[in-house]
Amino acid sequence: MHAIARYFPILTWGRAYDRAALSDDLIAAVIVTIMLVPQSLAYALLAGMPPEAGLYASIAPILLYAVFGTSNALAVGPVAVVSLMTAAALGEVASQGSMGYAAAALTLAALSGVILLAMGVFRLGFLANFLSHPVIAGFITASAIIIALGQLRHILGIAGGGDTLIELAQSLALNLHQINIPTLVLGASATAFLFWVRRGLKPALRRVGLGPRMADVAAKAGPVAAVVATTLAVWGLDLGARGVAIVGTVPQALPPLTMPDLSPDLIGQLLLPALLISVIGFVESISVAQTLAAKKRERVSPNQELIGLGAANMGAAFTGGFPVTGGFSRSVVNFDAGARTPAAGAFTAAGLAIAALALTPLIYYLPKATLAATIIVAVLGLVDFGILRRSWTYSKPDFIAVATTIAVTLALGVELGVTSGVVISVLLYLFKTSRPHIAEVGRIAGTEHFRNIHRHDVLTDPAIVTLRIDESLYFANARFLEDHILDRVTRDKAVRHVILQCSAINEIDLSALESLEAINQRLSGMGVALHLSEVKGPVMDRLKRARFLNEMTGSVFLSQHGAIAELTGAPYTDTTKGGI
Repeated sequence: MHAIARYFPILTWGRAYDRAALSDDLIAAVIVTIMLVPQSLAYALLAGMPPEAGLYASIAPILLYAVFGTSNALAVGPVAVVSLMTAAALGEVASQGSMGYAAAALTLAALSGVILLAMGVFRLGFLANFLSHPVIAGFITASAIIIALGQLRHILGIAGGGDTLIELAQSLALNLHQINIPTLVLGASATAFLFWVRRGLKPALRRVGLGPRMADVAAKAGPVAAVVATTLAVWGLDLGARGVAIVGTVPQALPPLTMPDLSPDLIGQLLLPALLISVIGFVESISVAQTLAAKKRERVSPNQELIGLGAANMGAAFTGGFPVTGGFSRSVVNFDAGARTPAAGAFTAAGLAIAALALTPLIYYLPKATLAATIIVAVLGLVDFGILRRSWTYSKPDFIAVATTIAVTLALGVELGVTSGVVISVLLYLFKTSRPHIAEVGRIAGTEHFRNIHRHDVLTDPAIVTLRIDESLYFANARFLEDHILDRVTRDKAVRHVILQCSAINEIDLSALESLEAINQRLSGMGVALHLSEVKGPVMDRLKRARFLNEMTGSVFLSQHGAIAELTGAPYTDTTKGGI
């Protein structure tokens, strides 16, 4: 039962479910459902899907996550960045509005589901670590700009499109003369209202005496007010006849059973986008889940989260949806509303199912400009240019990765943007670790501590050189270490011992081991002995399985102080070095 419960967390929290949790989860579900109806429709628009697909993608996936997920507050469904990536991927294989486009969306969701499930089963969640936080921040910032700019055409009521900043800007500039004034008035008003709702509605309600809980609920329902007001305006003033684009007929039904297109050609075209969507979605989701769990001193399992998200995407694939993940805004609302267990998500799914059955006729006159306004207000909160300043101040390599990710995403599109960010991060890491910091150290007088001779006043012995390598040794830096040691020794004829202080070395691969053997042989030819000190247990276990220790001209010491004490019987020579 314990093994089964590991893959079905519902068996764990379900046994302890009580009436108090039910009450809290129901209240949270009502609040989140009110927020998700317009948001789901808006993200379907962003993904190039029909409006009902946004509702469908928020029903079965939430139910499946409630069974397999480990976060009590994470709300799964369409999100801005994944919806944009979906539109970019599907735009390469089919035209928006076609049957092929909808079928490809199902295939993309299924591929994402399979990838996530496989990563979860084989416990490959660590692969997401190759996406550094600065790269993710840069990618999300650039994506948010592209999303917001792409939605301006709906606010202005003009034709246009594109996947990059340049394409979108050119498209808007060429079609500005087609601005539809009623659409612009509706879109601008909805955008301004939603910005005010985001920052000013709750304080205003508190000033008029409304309680904090009710004020919070009312503020979360702000987008619904925009939907109702603009829908009534279009209906009452017959603005559809004056060129205002509306949602139109939305099927009044529960999510249908659908089958992804599993043709090899389509799978081959969508496999890389599905991988990127899976990894980006997982990183975004696990970040939100862990942040919210920490506030209640709870834990989430990254590998089980992969299974939960994989099941959610498979649910979207077979119920008319498109790729989904855990969303930041909806999860925060779910958390703030008091959700106690994943059952809150299941109740939200029930609420959305009721909306799909009963409320869709009411959104016939809903202007697309209002949905665009919902997206713009949501994504502009994700823009963080401060990451450029922070990374420049703290780490130039991170700044290069962030700036490149932003620039490539804006100029060439989301897929190349995130790919370039990953590649540059890995290359910068390899470059950095290929030239590790190697400090020559000496003993601080009166202590057993050894520090960099260029940073501290230390005691050294002219016959002994101690080098501390501040990095694991592997194929990329093995030759650098070899050159550094031999250069240091050949410059100083007085050296008779070289000690490698290994306190910062966590791994020595076979290439590095062969370099150590070469170093030992070269030093031996110069009459210099090679010693190791402070070797970590796991590293020592590996070295014992090789012939290196038997052939090494020197010894392995437990501590650096012990090495110096044994190799010299005389007091240290006091050498004063200026700090830098």
